[in-house]
Amino acid sequence: MQAIIMAAGRGSRLGNLTDNIPKAFLKAREHRLIDYNLSLLRENGIADIKIVTGYKAELYENLAKEHAEITCIYNPFYEYCNVLGSFYMAQDKLKDEDTIYLHADTLCDPAIFKKLVQGTGDIVMPVDFKPCDKEAMKITTKDGQVIKISKEIPKAEAEGEFIGMAKLSGKVMPVIKAACRKLMREGCLNSYFEDAIQVVIDEGGYRVLTLSTEKRFWGEVDFEEDYRYVKDNVPDTLWQIAERHKND
Repeated sequence: MQAIIMAAGRGSRLGNLTDNIPKAFLKAREHRLIDYNLSLLRENGIADIKIVTGYKAELYENLAKEHAEITCIYNPFYEYCNVLGSFYMAQDKLKDEDTIYLHADTLCDPAIFKKLVQGTGDIVMPVDFKPCDKEAMKITTKDGQVIKISKEIPKAEAEGEFIGMAKLSGKVMPVIKAACRKLMREGCLNSYFEDAIQVVIDEGGYRVLTLSTEKRFWGEVDFEEDYRYVKDNVPDTLWQIAERHKND
């Protein structure tokens, strides 16, 4: 199993907190956000990790020098494209095997992550089933499978928020890559990775399943209030895993 971490963005909505570091280098309870994610991957036996970089790429490259399992892939167009563009830059480096997709600035409870790694769908998507705001990456389902994923889903129709990490089976990886190439050729530079997932859903024939967060902790750091929430709520179990792997 391999992992790909999206880490190219500047995090401009965090103001001067990211003047000198990418947002995944911000700390919560002594550890950087990126360290928490790397420790979760190691805890679950994943030792082939690709990080797509952009802003302050040299800091990730220095990190990779210390850890043989990390490969950095630079997206020189990170200022001009959305997350799908970063995945596009990395996809030729990804094998067609089970893959964990995640964002460097998103943390979750280890119990969510473990269930994600063990998930058995073609695509497994952790979802916080709750009322959603306009900016949330929302989902709707039918017969237990995701049928739509988009920020544009009306709030009244949304069933919950996709937390931004997923397990992609080896079977679906070539299809995701093809969807990514299709969207990029169509000039969809502002597309999210979830747009490629929607192409797979529309194509049919794949099991795209949700995994409930069951109200456990997760947090994406986009704004200063998000950062405060994460700093104040990192669970002990996640901190302990980061402590266990800090010298790996």
